[in-house]
Amino acid sequence: MRRTIAVPAVLLAAALTGCADSTDEGKPVESAQPTAQSPQAVPADPEPRTAAEFLARAEEAMAGQKGWTFAVKGREGLVLRGQENAATYTATVHRTTGDPWALHSTGTTLSKGVSKPEEIYVADGTAYVKKGTAAWEHGPLNDPDFADKVEDPLAALDAFRGYGDEVTLTASEDGRDGQVELRVHIPSGRLSDRRHQPALEKAAREFRSTLDQLRAAGVTASEREIVLGRLEEVLVLDAATFRITSHRFAFGLQIPYDGQRIRYDQEVTERTSGTYNGAVMLPEGATAAL
Repeated sequence: MRRTIAVPAVLLAAALTGCADSTDEGKPVESAQPTAQSPQAVPADPEPRTAAEFLARAEEAMAGQKGWTFAVKGREGLVLRGQENAATYTATVHRTTGDPWALHSTGTTLSKGVSKPEEIYVADGTAYVKKGTAAWEHGPLNDPDFADKVEDPLAALDAFRGYGDEVTLTASEDGRDGQVELRVHIPSGRLSDRRHQPALEKAAREFRSTLDQLRAAGVTASEREIVLGRLEEVLVLDAATFRITSHRFAFGLQIPYDGQRIRYDQEVTERTSGTYNGAVMLPEGATAAL
């Protein structure tokens, strides 16, 4: 699940009263043809054609290394009456591919000019989170409150498998510089449509914590009244190696409030930086929280 960049409640409250400041890698090598003097060659895997086949190749390619490093950037914002509250997030993520897999993320959230460090570990199905100088917190990954804090770039493979016919496939080849794009695009809709659109359901999960804050601040709009302005998710693979090169998830919502509309936007981009051969080890502070 994608990590939500939380908008501080104090900034949210300010926005709702109109007092906030404006813020601004190769294709499979075909086996040599058999000859009368040589044994039968092992046939190469067939070239993938469908989105499901590309996703299977991508999963195999990414599992072929001990781990990967990703650069993550995110942005989340609320706009009301021309006033904007926004937060940005940057992080480096090391993610192993073993069973069980593990993850270590170090990043920074920037909001209203204030920078706050954040560190996240995932090990044996448990997430450990430390924000700023606060103590470590931990919880199971199946707890939405902790799952939303974890940015796992390889989770995009499972997400796209779940989208089914919503995925469009574009493959462009130019030697080893080609790429394959798997894309989901929903131009409009309502938040209540999430019950039959998996990509929109993902957006609703991302928006959940912010919606809770809005509810606490007096926003009563139902899911049917919350309008989707856009949703796009793009997974880019290297056409030669089928490895993930980047993943982007972005959406926007319009929420009715007091005769006006609050605009909400979120975008997260993950880029593969290279392989990772280290081990993810929990620090003493995190294990002490158990």
